[in-house]
Amino acid sequence: MNIQDTIERALKAAGLNTTSGPMRGVTETIRKALSSAGLGGATEPPRAAPGQSAPRDGDTIEVVAREVAGSAEAGTPTAPHPPVAKRSAAAKPAETAEGQFLVRSFSSAAGTRAYKLYLPPQAAKAPAKALPMVVMLHGCTQSADDFAAGTQMNRLADQHGFLVLYPEQAASANPSRCWNWFSPHDQVREGGEPALIAGMVQAVAAEQPVDPRRIYVAGLSAGAAMAVILGQTHPELFAAVGAHSGLPYAAAHDIPSAMAAMKGRVVMGRAHFPGTPEDPRRPATQAVPVIVFHGDRDHTVQQSNGDQIVSQALAAYASEAGKNGVKASSEEGSTDAGQRYTRTRHLAADGRCLVEAWALHGAGHAWSGGNAEGSFTDQKGPDASAEMLRFFLAQPAA
Repeated sequence: MNIQDTIERALKAAGLNTTSGPMRGVTETIRKALSSAGLGGATEPPRAAPGQSAPRDGDTIEVVAREVAGSAEAGTPTAPHPPVAKRSAAAKPAETAEGQFLVRSFSSAAGTRAYKLYLPPQAAKAPAKALPMVVMLHGCTQSADDFAAGTQMNRLADQHGFLVLYPEQAASANPSRCWNWFSPHDQVREGGEPALIAGMVQAVAAEQPVDPRRIYVAGLSAGAAMAVILGQTHPELFAAVGAHSGLPYAAAHDIPSAMAAMKGRVVMGRAHFPGTPEDPRRPATQAVPVIVFHGDRDHTVQQSNGDQIVSQALAAYASEAGKNGVKASSEEGSTDAGQRYTRTRHLAADGRCLVEAWALHGAGHAWSGGNAEGSFTDQKGPDASAEMLRFFLAQPAA
């Protein structure tokens, strides 16, 4: 067996297809290099991929290197390796552009976290128009890649032209990679995870083509609870909030009260919130548009928590001058897959939807309309990602 065969067998053993796609070009390049160096022995003519003609002598073989990375361990800065595409003058340009999924890390006085950033093809234009950005906060045990696969938000980004930022919780900050929504330190503006995430968002917006007036935050479960917190601690940064299977602002002050809140029970007790009342059930005071999804058979985070998110938001709007005329309208429906739901919209006097709530009848603790490639997803719909995006883009710029 010559060295060419050895290399090709090694590539196949690694699960890489050497007969088509990018690895075909890599394999043929290795063959030519070894042959010219006298190391390859007899070589067979290059094989063509299905639907392609075999390359002829003198043709340029293009090798494209793309950034492919899993979830980086948060807390350890990772050196970015942007995608590199080398193309000869003889090669044809790609007919369609592709988005980029970048691995980065952010550090501030509040800590360090890894994140992934999705740039749609529209962001690659020069000069690129300022685009909206959606910040997606995963749930416990999830990662940026998992959440992106489950919500399919990157696919919507390609269609509608917006960036998607996926902060990742560090195992060193929470063994289950939950955002610490139940910690008093992480429910205030300065010093905790809200400050860390907000700083990350601002840094990305400063270096990418992001419209700072159209930044939105959404999350699932613990990520939804943190999204609600961000809406309260940084209302000037986020134009709207999306909460799927989450909890209201300041629903707990430690792990026991967090478990009680998730089960729909609020425990009265002393909480140590700097400069705030001792009652852990602090009201939300910032009127920020919010859309809520929650299954009424969610036994991980009871649906009453979603109802409380709505109640907090409506109370905040009611406290604002001129916002007392909010009117509610509800409709019931069913998806093609048989998922029943009730959608309630709370409209301002000018017709703008301030708060929208989806009650998913019979659904559990999972992202509605999600893709099976991700964890905690329910394929029966309705599509929470698309509905949240619709709600976000309908809001006036912050």
